[in-house]
Amino acid sequence: MIIVTGATGKLGRQVVEGLLTRMPADRIGISVRDPQKAKAFADRGVRVRQGSFTDPDSLAHAFEGASQVLIVSVDKMGEECVRQHRAAIDGAVAAGARRILYTSQMGAGHASHFQACRDHAATEDALRASGVPFTSLRNGFYAASAMQFAAQGLESGEIALPSDGPVTWTAHADLADAAAAVLADEGCFDGPTPPLTAGQALTFGDIAGIAATLTGRTITRTTASDAEFREQLMGHGAPAEAADQLLGIFAAARAGEFSAVDPTLATLIGREPITMSTVLSEQPADG
Repeated sequence: MIIVTGATGKLGRQVVEGLLTRMPADRIGISVRDPQKAKAFADRGVRVRQGSFTDPDSLAHAFEGASQVLIVSVDKMGEECVRQHRAAIDGAVAAGARRILYTSQMGAGHASHFQACRDHAATEDALRASGVPFTSLRNGFYAASAMQFAAQGLESGEIALPSDGPVTWTAHADLADAAAAVLADEGCFDGPTPPLTAGQALTFGDIAGIAATLTGRTITRTTASDAEFREQLMGHGAPAEAADQLLGIFAAARAGEFSAVDPTLATLIGREPITMSTVLSEQPADG
């Protein structure tokens, strides 16, 4: 049985949908914090069990009978993030899984400018130490994150963000489809995958230009200093640590950590990845 964690989240939910097109529902199990939120999957024959990375004892039941476990990385950074991932890895090992898969990120490395990428590197170390074959899905940076950063500017006509660099912004739907394909073809990748990316690396200046073409409006890209952006984030209630972590994305982009373009994603999903133009065109008209 293939177990998917975080299956009520944006990525995990789409991975399960992708698996359901590839195999019978009774071969799929999900581990979620709140099984009520997964009732629609249970109604379709997917095994739904409660499991939480913060409650390691719960994972024995949630992962029971697992042949493969997909650990969807948690939406946290720092030691707590890595601790939760280690608990999930230990749970998969204890359940006897033949392979553990993990949603990592392109740019994962101990020397990254971005905390999340350092966390991914630490989790990959734990996977190597587990003794179980693993696949680390080196996902491209989510296009949804670009939209969150640019949303206000797309509405106002001025995208004011720190200096950046080219990033291969990649759609959740494509990454979920790729994860489902890798799970269905067990062992097609051992260890970290190549970067799973869209077909083009873009700066926020490029995004402004695409948006202007699509809307017929003037949309400019201006540069805010890191200090100005940090102050703005904190003014909207972000803790200092969280503001610094977000700034790390721009520092990493400037260093080229997210600029790779690789054909592996397109090969896995059997089509060209979703473009930023498509992502932008699907945004609500009011921004």
